[in-house]
Amino acid sequence: MTAGLLGAALALSLAAPARAGETPAAPAAATSADGWRLTPTGTDARFRGLAAVDRHTAWAAGSRGTVVRTTDAGRSWRDVSPAGAEGLQFRDVEAFDARRAVVLAIGEGEASRLLRTEDGGATWTETFRNTDPRAFYDCVTFLDRRHGLALSDPVDGRFRILSTRDGGRSWEVLPDTGMPAALPGEAGFAASGQCLVTAATGGRDVWFATGGAATARVFHSADRGRTWTVTDSPVPAGDPARGVFALAFRDRHHGLAVGGDYRAGEPSPRAAAVTADGGRTWTPSDTPPPAYRSGVAWLPHGGSAALAVGPTGTDLTRDGGRTWRTVDTGSYDTVDCTPDGGCWAAGEKGRIAVLARP
Repeated sequence: MTAGLLGAALALSLAAPARAGETPAAPAAATSADGWRLTPTGTDARFRGLAAVDRHTAWAAGSRGTVVRTTDAGRSWRDVSPAGAEGLQFRDVEAFDARRAVVLAIGEGEASRLLRTEDGGATWTETFRNTDPRAFYDCVTFLDRRHGLALSDPVDGRFRILSTRDGGRSWEVLPDTGMPAALPGEAGFAASGQCLVTAATGGRDVWFATGGAATARVFHSADRGRTWTVTDSPVPAGDPARGVFALAFRDRHHGLAVGGDYRAGEPSPRAAAVTADGGRTWTPSDTPPPAYRSGVAWLPHGGSAALAVGPTGTDLTRDGGRTWRTVDTGSYDTVDCTPDGGCWAAGEKGRIAVLARP
């Protein structure tokens, strides 16, 4: 496929903005080498959790309790898995820098856990273990270095929110009085670590996405998870395998939603949507990705450019999610980009790739 288009889009997103009255500089010409470059991870774990710190540093978390970290732009990866975690399924990781990170393990009851490291993964501390057999945690996100939230599927008819105010060292379950009632069968998807997200620009806003019910919905909080509103999305649901799997907000107004039906070979029409009002309303993409997509990320400084990934490929939008074009057919589950121009993707069989710069 047209891998060079990925590099060209990254060059365009990183081009210095023109001053008033000047013509923007043209991006550097892309070469055939531009695009995803696979890196040697030394494992066949499936990585659904990904945290890109910058162009050089990234963390990934996956099956069999596996956590890996690079500090040299993917030229090498270090296995920093917590001791004794082989029975856990990590589905999300949030990293503050090369030394501090939080990982989420999913599952019913005590299988859902949160662990934190402050020494680059040399040692880990379990900071939360779920003791409610009705809860199942899907995603974790941080609004800043202190305030973070984790999302559980509904308990007693409402989604459960876990909160930290000390960078993940301790957690508390928030009251559910400000949470709208869940629909029958509604749940989050622990597919890419992107079912619960904050805006790239920071602040107090947080969103989470759902599926499985008659309608796929997006919830929004403007007060760090204390109270929530909810709106319908146009992404089809109506089945436990369908709905919105990932969100990305470049600021508190402009967001993307991607999803579909995760079962191989099943059609995923209208698998993407956009919002320009913070999630109060969603519009289906005019030309959505052609298949299920589980991860999405805005390109740095690109304004309207973003990437969506899934088991059958990577899609690029240059118009804020209205139209998407497939630019790579490799399998990835999640994607993350950083302000300094680093973009990473991760998925099955130990696949982690970095977006080569032109």
